[in-house]
Amino acid sequence: MIFLLVAVSATGNLYAQKTSKIELEGANSLEYDKDIGPNVKRLIGDVRFRQGNTTLTCDSAYLYTDVNCIDAYGNVHIVSGGNNIYGDTLKYNGDSKIAELLVNVKMEDKQMTLTTNHLIYNLNTDVGHYFEGGKIVDKKNTLTSRRGFYFSKKKEFFFKDTVVLVNKEYIMRSDTLMYNTQTDVSYFYGPTTIVSKENNIYCENGWYDTKKDISQFNKNAVFKNKEQTLKGDSLYYDRIKGIGKAFKNVNIKDSVQKVILTGEYALYFEKKGNTMITDNAVLTKIMDKDSLFLHADTLRAIFDSTKTNKTLFAFHKAKFFKKDLQGMSDSIVYIYKDSIINLYRSPILWTSGNQLTADTIKMILGNNEIKQINLYSSSFLVSRDDTAGFTIAKDKKAIVDSLKFNQVKGKNIVGLFVKNELKLINVYGNGETIYVVKESTGETIGLNKAESAEMKIVLTDNKIQKITFISLPNAVLFPEKDLLPSEKLLKDFKWYSYLRPENKEEIFNWAPLNPMAKPSKTR
Repeated sequence: MIFLLVAVSATGNLYAQKTSKIELEGANSLEYDKDIGPNVKRLIGDVRFRQGNTTLTCDSAYLYTDVNCIDAYGNVHIVSGGNNIYGDTLKYNGDSKIAELLVNVKMEDKQMTLTTNHLIYNLNTDVGHYFEGGKIVDKKNTLTSRRGFYFSKKKEFFFKDTVVLVNKEYIMRSDTLMYNTQTDVSYFYGPTTIVSKENNIYCENGWYDTKKDISQFNKNAVFKNKEQTLKGDSLYYDRIKGIGKAFKNVNIKDSVQKVILTGEYALYFEKKGNTMITDNAVLTKIMDKDSLFLHADTLRAIFDSTKTNKTLFAFHKAKFFKKDLQGMSDSIVYIYKDSIINLYRSPILWTSGNQLTADTIKMILGNNEIKQINLYSSSFLVSRDDTAGFTIAKDKKAIVDSLKFNQVKGKNIVGLFVKNELKLINVYGNGETIYVVKESTGETIGLNKAESAEMKIVLTDNKIQKITFISLPNAVLFPEKDLLPSEKLLKDFKWYSYLRPENKEEIFNWAPLNPMAKPSKTR
């Protein structure tokens, strides 16, 4: 029997109302049950209903014709708008088109399958929701949550409370998540973690394209693998290519190397383990009692082909600070395996009261201490003899009149350290020295000028105690008053105290290599 409600307009046209009666298409048997209520039909066996484009089948049902409702039981199956919905029990209101299904509920379309034990589905808006736990399975993912909403027309799920997405590559857990079954894109709002064999990711806002394996993580974003932790205001990650990008307040911590990289932009190549960071880039090397802070325009950490040995490249305008060691050069290369730091192009090192310059400088570290410094070509070591402060003037004469300098010059120089203090200097090729000679009382005797192809210099408290000339020397002790100002300095002498960083904040300061450029204090 078919029930239709129609209305006739003033012109005689027929208009179907927004709601229509549920049509009974068939059943094996039909009974009236007055005990339940008037106008109630009990249908048993191969029961079939239709309402518009929606069909419903079940084993048995009660049809309430006066209120246009159905209670259906056993093998309930609704077909509507490309969706197939199944359950053991159904309560359906034909006027509101709201279906409530209970026990063994399953909903299917071309993209996914939803299972739950309690589903409320609006056939008019094609929106369904569950609130006692549900699971969605598509070709790539399995999603579970305590509560969920499904917008069938948009193919979007909105999950809330204990959300878990399982993919063959990772497991995602979130407080709130939206997922589109056509695009395979997840949007998360609230604390979210993504765990895989390669890494762990945390954020509180973002999206993940599970089809393309690309993602964007925002708000307290953290990326971790076995060796490194990457943080930033936002992170972009391409899982297939293994490329990560971080933007603003970037922080990369290497737990193995005890190194922290910070900056405003970072690029990470997961497959090779390589990292590049720029824009206020700083490397912090964590040591037992102190840390080394290094700044450059760009920092790049690269593994070798075996992915076991890492090298850091800092360029350009590289400058670093440690309480007992400071330095700068156009570029710096740090070899992690050998604990070697190479400074290239106009390098300068300061250690205690010593200034070291050369064409290239190599520092060898061990147990977080300086063990050896090698100066290659045009090597020059300078230290102030007195401890009084002074102001650099614009001419060399004023400097010499204010201070006395101990100077060592040679083709190559090797400095050996004990507990970060310079103890021995070996000069190889074209060795020259000028150093202050004093009485035991501390009174200056004069300046000793010496030349020798090779020499060894022993220091105590950064002061020259003994010089051994390996080849025949040419040495003369001059009373200071007998020397002209220009004779108190070796050729190519330079004093760069104004460039020396006094704290970690000054590694960002950069100035040209001109010791007479402006007044400054020494240390």
